[in-house]
Amino acid sequence: MSEQSNSTHRKAHVVVLGGGYAGTMAANHLRLRTDVDITLVNPRPQFVERIRLHQLAAGTGTATADYGTLLGKGVRLVVDTAGHIDAAARRVLLTSGAALDYDYLIYAIGSTGAAPVAVPGAAEYAHVLSELEGAQKLRYALADLRTEAPVTVVGGGLTGIEAAGELGEQGRAVTLVCGGILGPSLSGPGRRSVAKQLRKLGVNVLESATVTEVRWDSVVLGDGTTLPSAVTVWTAGFGVPDLAARSGLRTDSLGRLLTDETLTSLSDDRIVAAGDAAAPSNQPLRMSCQAAIPLAAQAANTVLSRIAGTAPAVLDQAFTGQCISVGRSFGTVQLARRDDTPVNLYIGGRTAASIKELVCKGTLWGLRKEAAKPGWYRWLKGGDRPADLSAEQQAALR
Repeated sequence: MSEQSNSTHRKAHVVVLGGGYAGTMAANHLRLRTDVDITLVNPRPQFVERIRLHQLAAGTGTATADYGTLLGKGVRLVVDTAGHIDAAARRVLLTSGAALDYDYLIYAIGSTGAAPVAVPGAAEYAHVLSELEGAQKLRYALADLRTEAPVTVVGGGLTGIEAAGELGEQGRAVTLVCGGILGPSLSGPGRRSVAKQLRKLGVNVLESATVTEVRWDSVVLGDGTTLPSAVTVWTAGFGVPDLAARSGLRTDSLGRLLTDETLTSLSDDRIVAAGDAAAPSNQPLRMSCQAAIPLAAQAANTVLSRIAGTAPAVLDQAFTGQCISVGRSFGTVQLARRDDTPVNLYIGGRTAASIKELVCKGTLWGLRKEAAKPGWYRWLKGGDRPADLSAEQQAALR
């Protein structure tokens, strides 16, 4: 029997964990049905634009928005943190001591980053850009730093590139240390575009270099070289909170919730995942708001289908590319196939910077539009997904 048939007795209650890009979209999209109570749980009272945290740190922009402008009418915001999911009881225990009962749960707690404890001094002396508080601390540290003081950014991925570019444009002496090649997710031409723009900003790029120690005033590289560093920024690698694993739910090796192709947890069909913390068929999509927002709409659709007693659709979404800012004036838009593999086409320079800014603004605009008109949001489909897992593979995951 569907929950629709019981609607005269009680509305279905859906709890959404995480108020980032995925959680906010999921909560708004759930409002396609008027007979659903929606609770969004988030540790902060404001929405964080993670794609702007490098701007916040550099003092060139803000990175928060008011949930009052982003959430649809009737979505209840609870400022708290989920400490444990009791799937058997359908209850979320919050760190404040409160508890929330649910009929369905959308797991959208996102990703996080931290300096690795395995690198001596990194946890003590390196700043991270993955969270609002880390970006704020980095901003304070930079505000007290003379412009010519050396800054080291560790990690040659998109976050590292954007941080290095933002600081380099301010005339700071920035060294970008890449564990391998610069921008490994880019094509050769796209990578050369980024490298050219970084050179124009005076950023010193060290490829195939590793940091083996972080000190209060320097970093030590794998070949023994010591680089002076008044401020060190660690952007290498992202992880996910361990909530699912601590709650006894099946996860992949990184801790993302394992789901089937409808984004339903392999451990409990009342739990659906979206965003960076989801691993559909053990083949997670690239951590990005470009992936998270369509995942969220589809996760919400899965829940709505279950409430209606119909079969949920399987995951179907595609990528278009990657937008990278290199300071406020330059950028690179790396075009990609629908399966997210890059092609040898890109847009560079000021045009790309304008496109990136439009994308950032458009992301919040889209969340607000979905809040005002649930079901408005559409996403690109037709991306390649791995073949359905065999019964043996499903059994192994379980």
